[in-house]
Amino acid sequence: MSAEDLDNYETDAELALYREYRDVIKLFTYVVETERRFYLANKVDFNVRSAGQDVYFDVQLTDAWVWDIYRSSRFVKSVRIVTFKDVNVEEVQKTDIDIPDSLT
Repeated sequence: MSAEDLDNYETDAELALYREYRDVIKLFTYVVETERRFYLANKVDFNVRSAGQDVYFDVQLTDAWVWDIYRSSRFVKSVRIVTFKDVNVEEVQKTDIDIPDSLT
């Protein structure tokens, strides 16, 4: 396999992942971003914990989708994230108007 073939494979996989994301985002309530991953979830339980003088985040996601190009199954029942890094949780903006795929 040449470097060009590998680049084309990764580009096609990234495009397929983006299309899947665009199709499934309507099914979820929250977007969760960490340093390592991007998730969609319907339930988020966010807790700030301490270990001595350090503070870390313990986040539980239920009914989630994982942005990961190399996973065979991106839908997961539950996810636990434990990190000292920033975690961003946003509620998905629900719109009353569906934009046709031909316009996106």
